[in-house]
Amino acid sequence: MATPDLAPDGPVKRLSIDCKATVKIGDYARGGKTRGDHRAADHDMGGEEKYIPFGLVDEDSGRLHLVFGSSCKTSDFIVDSLKDGWNDLPVPEQATITHLQLKVDNGPESSGVRTQFLKRLVDFADHIGKPIHLLYYPPYHSKYNPIERCWGILEQHWNGTKLVDVDTLLEWAKSMTWSNYLAVRQSRSEVLSENNIQRESKTLIFCFLRVEITD
Repeated sequence: MATPDLAPDGPVKRLSIDCKATVKIGDYARGGKTRGDHRAADHDMGGEEKYIPFGLVDEDSGRLHLVFGSSCKTSDFIVDSLKDGWNDLPVPEQATITHLQLKVDNGPESSGVRTQFLKRLVDFADHIGKPIHLLYYPPYHSKYNPIERCWGILEQHWNGTKLVDVDTLLEWAKSMTWSNYLAVRQSRSEVLSENNIQRESKTLIFCFLRVEITD
């Protein structure tokens, strides 16, 4: 996707983004081994509190930005977390970037035909004044997305741990071994109501005119 009157020449910020499976909060067994209290529930049925992990990794610098959302895995949550990762960059670094390149899993919330996702990305591109280029993996190949390495490390790191509350979850995520800068955030991205979605759908035709699709 592109914004007008912006040359693509110059530094490109190459980012890999994706969400991990929902993490339930409670006294649940997660596999692995522990030196502490080993007693835990065999089943996680009935747990109400849960968090969606979103990850963003800079392919060049190795900076990792994690956001844990308490709403749902939606297009809005993904773009809100992307904005949070952008805001975490130093302002001088933001100024040198000419456009963003995002490697994305072609899931339902971030699909190239998901209207809400594209609308939010167009708004984000306008906000930062940079064109955005989406790169999608073929079906069943999302495991090659660089952010997937983060999820494997995180799962190994907190295996055997009872994530009894959100503070425990965040502290374990912060203590994960990573080769470069690591930021962890808690987000409460709101889910759009049906009425809001219907009202905003009137602007989607304009957004599609701003999106360029190539093979």
